[in-house]
Amino acid sequence: MQRPPRLGDDKLAGLRDLAVEIAAEAASSLLDALERPREVTATKSSPTDLVTETDRRTEGLIVDRILAARPDDAVLGEELGARDGTSGVRWVIDPLDGTTNFLYGYPGFGVSIAAEIDGLPAVGVVADAMRAEVFAAVAGHGATCDDQPLSVNDADDLARALVGTGFSYDPERRGRQAAVLATVLPQVRDVRRGGAAAVDLCSVACGRLDAFYERGLGPWDLAAGALIAAEAGATVGD
Repeated sequence: MQRPPRLGDDKLAGLRDLAVEIAAEAASSLLDALERPREVTATKSSPTDLVTETDRRTEGLIVDRILAARPDDAVLGEELGARDGTSGVRWVIDPLDGTTNFLYGYPGFGVSIAAEIDGLPAVGVVADAMRAEVFAAVAGHGATCDDQPLSVNDADDLARALVGTGFSYDPERRGRQAAVLATVLPQVRDVRRGGAAAVDLCSVACGRLDAFYERGLGPWDLAAGALIAAEAGATVGD
């Protein structure tokens, strides 16, 4: 994974700390929302790809907090789209990774916030709401979970690997992914489908999974999680 040009550690740490603070606040708001009725307001790419009012409200909270602190930055959000900036910093946001899990109150959903500098990954933060864990990484400076350093498993045998994956909401693509899974499953220890790519990438970073693969992810799905996994020692590619 490419690194952004060398920047002052204070600047990178400031971006990370801002993202950690906002992600933790947004994750807490998701837990509060579990106590209220969840309403589906629209669909995204297919009838099974759900958008809740909580997605949009949480993204609004995140964007407002970022722009209050850094009004010249650009933002790309899954729900509300893109906003241009002039600072060279762009935030890539998934306000609710694992929407279906959230709707069912099923563990495995959270908030993903990444910062790019001049188009290259610089900071990634993922808050796993129900585990109350905050994963963070700064390019070239390693990854942490709740401030404790992370390192991937020392796994070099596919037959003993626990592998995570995910599926598209598009029925035709889901069928193709099922065919791929049928070829993968006999070659690995087992497969898990968590339902939130950002959280799954953090599971690779902390050793809960040995590997993760999924095709068709959006930039908000992997911007933070991929950096966290890479900084924990994972090989990340497309």
